[in-house]
Amino acid sequence: MKAKRPAAVALATALLSLLILLARRVQKMRAEPTALPYNQRLWAEFPRPLVSRTRLRKLLRPKAGQRMLEVGPGTGYYSLHTAGWLLPGGTLEILDVQQDMLDDTMRNASALGVKNITPTQGDAQELPHADNTFDSAYLVATLGEVLNKEAALKELRRVLKPGGRLVVGEGQPDPHMIRFKVLQGLAETAGFSFEERIGGPLGYFARFKR
Repeated sequence: MKAKRPAAVALATALLSLLILLARRVQKMRAEPTALPYNQRLWAEFPRPLVSRTRLRKLLRPKAGQRMLEVGPGTGYYSLHTAGWLLPGGTLEILDVQQDMLDDTMRNASALGVKNITPTQGDAQELPHADNTFDSAYLVATLGEVLNKEAALKELRRVLKPGGRLVVGEGQPDPHMIRFKVLQGLAETAGFSFEERIGGPLGYFARFKR
């Protein structure tokens, strides 16, 4: 019994040290947000039951012929489906700071025969699009990676048409996850009005209106 106790204490100490390291890592990531590196893109391809494509579609309410913007598409987890919701006649424009992510998404689109996606490399804090361009826009597990979130939201409002929809998805275990109340405050400061939310504290979609 005595021999087991030091081993248990050592294990507990090791686990506590690991938790402290993880907490510090998450704290640093939140203080210095960056986009998911391309060499870690596998994380963007895992199933997301709390921020599912079905929930996204319910809040986006896409229609054929619309022009839509996705910021931070990763390798196309949402893009490849969203593009189909806009047919016939609609287009999905995807924007990412990493050209590698855009290239990966477009390769996947080509393999599936998806032809209505247009990629653009750029920064969410300074969108390379004209005012009043899009019917709707969305970003999932992306806003938390942007340093100036209010600037990004103001830019999204600028490029949306009057009455346009913005849908934001956030969920665990993303270390950059933004709590809903924080998001709502940021969005309203940027000039959006809150409309609807699906999901809870572990994962949600929220829709705002310009």
